[in-house]
Amino acid sequence: MTADDLRLILFTLGMSALAVLVALPFGLALGWWLARKQWPGKALVETLAMLPLVLPPVVTGLLLLKLFGRKGPLGPMLESAGIEVIFTWKAVVIALAVMAFPLLLRCVRTAFEEVPRHLEEAAATLGKTPWQVFTRVSVPLARRGIAAGLVLGFARALGEFGATMMVAGLIPGVTETLPLAIYRGFQAGDDSRVWMLTGVAGGIAFVALALAGYLTRGRAFK
Repeated sequence: MTADDLRLILFTLGMSALAVLVALPFGLALGWWLARKQWPGKALVETLAMLPLVLPPVVTGLLLLKLFGRKGPLGPMLESAGIEVIFTWKAVVIALAVMAFPLLLRCVRTAFEEVPRHLEEAAATLGKTPWQVFTRVSVPLARRGIAAGLVLGFARALGEFGATMMVAGLIPGVTETLPLAIYRGFQAGDDSRVWMLTGVAGGIAFVALALAGYLTRGRAFK
């Protein structure tokens, strides 16, 4: 393994971790809202949030490209603020966060659904504000499910290819992640590097899935 390979691996790990941290506040808010409230359009919002899970990743990447591009809804505003997104590391984080969000949301929602309502109600009767109930009761009791969502989201981000390619491009040393490097190595016929990177990606994914499985076992509350 060369120094460039090590930098590539660390870059991918860092981008994946940052992506799930970016997605976490949205996942917590929407997950709790879906688990605890009934409101018009709930099914539609949940369906839209889950779309990246079933859409071809290149389609998701194309939508992000149109959204953040110079002619898109957010592009001119970001450009006027001096923020460049497309074909930068920021685009990598956005693409990974969007693709990881559905798995994170599903785990978070399930975790909140398993929190006994009477514990939240008891905290409210003791004078706790809704925010205090959420941060001191709901989130701590749902922590294993939330952690599992973070791990699964991280694993999904780690393996993302299509959306990243569309919105960030394949720029070695700038936006190239492990899956993109494997693809580039395959195109170049560098089999030894391809298999080495494949082994690294597979090993990280295996550990992430094993950890997620451990976190989800015995999660239900009595």
